[in-house]
Amino acid sequence: MPGSKLYTIGSLRGVKAALKEHRAIRVLAIGSSSTSGIGASSPLASYPARLEGELSKMFSDDVEIEVINRGVSGEIAAGAADRMRSTVAEVDPDIVIWQVGTNDALARVEVDRFSSSLDETVLWLKSHNIDVVLVDPQYTPSLARNQYYGEIVKSIEDIARKDRVPLVRRFEAMRYLAAERKARGYLATDQFHLNDLGYRCMAEHVARAITVGLIQAEVAPSNSSLEVSSTAKITPAQK
Repeated sequence: MPGSKLYTIGSLRGVKAALKEHRAIRVLAIGSSSTSGIGASSPLASYPARLEGELSKMFSDDVEIEVINRGVSGEIAAGAADRMRSTVAEVDPDIVIWQVGTNDALARVEVDRFSSSLDETVLWLKSHNIDVVLVDPQYTPSLARNQYYGEIVKSIEDIARKDRVPLVRRFEAMRYLAAERKARGYLATDQFHLNDLGYRCMAEHVARAITVGLIQAEVAPSNSSLEVSSTAKITPAQK
């Protein structure tokens, strides 16, 4: 599956402002068990910890990256939305990576309620000049047959498109791996959460979505999926 099909792009003005002002880029990772790191062998193998390293590879050496992990296992979107304001006040991020939807689908939170909570919070973040990247739920064959689960996945895609924010399509990536009979290599022993390799791949895709957004979003439609050179390096604007 082409890497460019794993995410959509959107303008990242908060990160661009940090680069222009020559200050550290602060990344807030918020979400549930996939953010807190269930299935990883250690906190250092979680996707937020990996993300800091992956982003450091994509920016020049004089760009400081800090990723703050605020994942809470089992949390639904409304819970994350409720604590978003206090967490933002504490962390003061330039960008929020929000892994969302799995627990809402499993708890059968009403789709309109879920969508409203997600949409309102994304718009609130953007109104405060904070960039947002959404990460949709994980895939399993049984959940893929669940119409309700599919509606949650689709609602995240719809909101990402409407609000013009990047979306990392984890569901599609894992579905592709399952079809290729490669999924077990990326899953923890519960066959649901990711393992160390899976979290590394998740971090790589999130980092690539950020990089592509910075390089190409200003000249491309918000729902485009485009390639970027693996050797591209992002540097601060010259004073």
